[in-house]
Amino acid sequence: MYSNKNHHNNKTNILVVDDTPDNLRLLSAMLTKKGYEVRKALNGEIALKACDIILPDLILLDISMPGMDGYQVCQKLKASDLTSEIPIIFISALDDVLDKVKAFDVGGSDYIAKPFHAEEVVSRIENQIKLRSLQLKNNEKNILLQKTLEDLKASQMQQIQNEKMVALGHLVAGIAHEVNNPVSFIYGNVGYVREYLQDLIHLVEAYRHEYPNPTEKIQKIEKDIDLDFLINDCQSLMGAMYRGAERISSIVLALRNFSRHEEASYKLVNIHQGIESTLLMLQHRLRKTDRRDAIEIIRKYGDLPKIVCYPSELNQVFMHLLNNAIDALDEQAKKNTEKPNLESSTIAYSIKIATSTIEDNSGIRISIADNGIGIPNKIGKSIFDPFFTTKPVGKGSGLGLSICYDIIVQKHSGKFRYNSIPNEGTEFIIEISTHPTTGLYTSEEKTF
Repeated sequence: MYSNKNHHNNKTNILVVDDTPDNLRLLSAMLTKKGYEVRKALNGEIALKACDIILPDLILLDISMPGMDGYQVCQKLKASDLTSEIPIIFISALDDVLDKVKAFDVGGSDYIAKPFHAEEVVSRIENQIKLRSLQLKNNEKNILLQKTLEDLKASQMQQIQNEKMVALGHLVAGIAHEVNNPVSFIYGNVGYVREYLQDLIHLVEAYRHEYPNPTEKIQKIEKDIDLDFLINDCQSLMGAMYRGAERISSIVLALRNFSRHEEASYKLVNIHQGIESTLLMLQHRLRKTDRRDAIEIIRKYGDLPKIVCYPSELNQVFMHLLNNAIDALDEQAKKNTEKPNLESSTIAYSIKIATSTIEDNSGIRISIADNGIGIPNKIGKSIFDPFFTTKPVGKGSGLGLSICYDIIVQKHSGKFRYNSIPNEGTEFIIEISTHPTTGLYTSEEKTF
């Protein structure tokens, strides 16, 4: 199949369809003299085959032909996406108003009654060629404007998303800073309180040993406060408080690692810290729900070197991929609960995070895989496109994976791809060089 201009010059290509050889010769000679490239067809079937070989710029079509008349030929041409936009001028000895109306109804652009005059034919042809040229230019402008509008919207939405992440980073950093001082005080002193309490307990036990027969007043106090229970429970409480303080301290550290607020934007970092801090931010989504058990996080961490990267933006990628994985598992759980005789709570829902060095030691590989609903094959090529989303209105902007792609490929000169089996799960794979050169990849080099 050839395109509209697959001939050896830029002359306007006209296909003349008429079952009368004399008319074909006359029209061909007249139009060739005017500088047009002319092809001839004696019937409708030949005309359709001629269009399959080379698309004409315009068709002169006789109405009264044996077998397939001009109306039928026109209908077939207009029914095809390939030929529907070609201007068709009907030529016929029929000059009845109804014939002309029918010609326009089936998609004709103009109508010339026989006997025709050369000047009229040429004038009408030139008029249709000009109209077609203007139409093509307008279509090109519309396509360009639409693309510009989409690019602008994508840029604006990406900017909004980036500002949200920056704001989140500031918020998290602020919370971590404010919480850090009182937590440090508690964490730093709870150990001393624990020692002091232990000393007091030893003192009480020594008194009980040295004075086994206390007065009635002391015996009453011991009974009222249940001294033995109090001693044992105080030690348990101090242990719990110490573990709680440790937990809060680790959360504050993870929040600071996630926000990277006070650090250089491009630096050497430990990728595992970023993943763990992101998981901490999503703990509330991993817990058990009324549809499923808690999501299990399976870690398969390799021995990774530190890499130079934008840590806060990589954390944004981890955040989005993990959120997507949780959404996929929630959808899978919803589908499972709708199936008869299937207990969704007996199904294990998990996210596997694996890291390793690339075979030639040129970089690292990060894999985030879930056993959720998967990605349908028919939409797989579109998932990295801006504004493409399968989520209901209000549930997603369709920019998450597009932004992830730009962060990995554009800013880190890495690779970003996925594997998915519908109803079995999806795996996203990130590859980043240990010494990346930013800006090497273009948006056209997406890997699936």
